[in-house]
Amino acid sequence: MSTALPVLKWITFALEALMAIPIIGGTFVISYGYSPLFIAFILHLVALVLAVRLGRSPFGNAFGVITSALAWIPFLGWIMHCIAAVLLLIESIAVTGTRSTDRYRRY
Repeated sequence: MSTALPVLKWITFALEALMAIPIIGGTFVISYGYSPLFIAFILHLVALVLAVRLGRSPFGNAFGVITSALAWIPFLGWIMHCIAAVLLLIESIAVTGTRSTDRYRRY
């Protein structure tokens, strides 16, 4: 399995978790002219393609793509960032855990 997918899952989780913090996330997004949403959109899209190619769960990143497109709406964006962060945390743990478990099954 590619090591890029777990790394991208963790990075997108961290970015979504940062943007889910009510005042800090909003300040971060607005102060950079909404470019963090565009960067998150691209990262989610890359992770989504990798997840589909590797046969892993794409739902967290698919939700992240939708979140990045709609996050400019104040309260809706905050709720969607929270949901995306939780989904990506679960998927990140699952992808990371699977990789390390496969390593030990060979012995």
